[in-house]
Amino acid sequence: MDKILQMLELQQELNDATNGLGWEEGLTKNGKVIDWKRCTYLECAELIESYPWKHWKNIDAKPDYANIKIEAVDIWHFIMSQGLEDYKRGNLGSIDTLARNITDLTNFTTFSGEIKENFKDYYEQIAVVEVLMKTLFCGGSTENIMEAFINVAVQSGLNLDALYKLYVGKNILNKFRQDHGYKDGSYIKIWDGQEDNVTMQSILEENENISPKGLYESLEKAYPKR
Repeated sequence: MDKILQMLELQQELNDATNGLGWEEGLTKNGKVIDWKRCTYLECAELIESYPWKHWKNIDAKPDYANIKIEAVDIWHFIMSQGLEDYKRGNLGSIDTLARNITDLTNFTTFSGEIKENFKDYYEQIAVVEVLMKTLFCGGSTENIMEAFINVAVQSGLNLDALYKLYVGKNILNKFRQDHGYKDGSYIKIWDGQEDNVTMQSILEENENISPKGLYESLEKAYPKR
């Protein structure tokens, strides 16, 4: 199974359902401007906040790697969306072409292998995230952005298999959110004192082979009742 292709197809379906067909032209069905790069660099900032980089606060704290993984997956949603938009608007090829070009990237072999221990210190890891942000700001190609993201994913403790598992989980959670009032603001994001992301991760950890449908049903059971 081509996991990159499947994730791209799932993202296309999610964007079509959430934003309406033709979102690649830069507008939602409600006429709101879409800026995937802004979405990405703001998620990068949230990922950086999971590191104890502040010299004036919580100086002995440790990185929150569980949240770093979730933030990396959120970034992946937006980077895939940017890639899908780039390829559609630029007539650069189909989703299959984009998937193939991602798997041809120089660091994809490392990404496809086993998760390895990361020896970079916190500040070096943050610098890798900032390279991704610089690539966005400096007009890097779709492939350059994808390559910079893979470096972030690998140092966050994610290989292709781990990213795929969390992405599918977050994709289902995003669908669940949309079905339960996320867009109109009625959705409840804190479940029993913790974010819905944490509940989703816990369900995946407890049920390694859970299906997308099973995950959705488990989220339904765990969702706070008003």
